[in-house]
Amino acid sequence: MADLYLKSLESERRQLWATCRLKGLARDTPERQRIAAIDEAIAAHKAKPRGGENNAGPAADDKTSG
Repeated sequence: MADLYLKSLESERRQLWATCRLKGLARDTPERQRIAAIDEAIAAHKAKPRGGENNAGPAADDKTSG
């Protein structure tokens, strides 16, 4: 299933980055600061364990063996 939160963050980042490149904005502008914040949010989101993918752990293997 698509991760809509991640897609939204990446879309906003691409849009802001295009604006910054077009206007030649410096690093200390609010747009560039927002890009940095989005980068941190994306990294934090990708670091989270995904619920529903192989969530059972090793205990599930013990139940099937015997």
